[in-house]
Amino acid sequence: MINKLQAKNIMIEDVHVTSPNDLVAAAKLKMMRCNVGGLPVVDKKKLVGIITHRDVLLAGGEALGLKVGDLMSKELYVAHKDTPIMEITKVMADKGYQRIPVAENGILVGLITQSSLIRALAGID
Repeated sequence: MINKLQAKNIMIEDVHVTSPNDLVAAAKLKMMRCNVGGLPVVDKKKLVGIITHRDVLLAGGEALGLKVGDLMSKELYVAHKDTPIMEITKVMADKGYQRIPVAENGILVGLITQSSLIRALAGID
């Protein structure tokens, strides 16, 4: 069954995002309030990066005054709706990623997290 699953079958579509112009402090607060470990960074509907709670912690307290664009990861593995789940899980395992953005023509359409992957494999909606 897993061999037939694609990103579109398990991605989260209602994704919390931040802007590269937002302050890191605001992104951190949003992550805490939304109970998520990272936020895709979107500029004019285009996916431009991702920022994680870990990025903020590693950067230290002085990073809170920076803009998200200064701290976000820009080199991303981005899946497409038809990317096989087996490929995505391999990337997650090999690279240690906990979340993979899904985009079409550069526009964010969803997010696959370790939790969404586990829910799908367990048959939990």
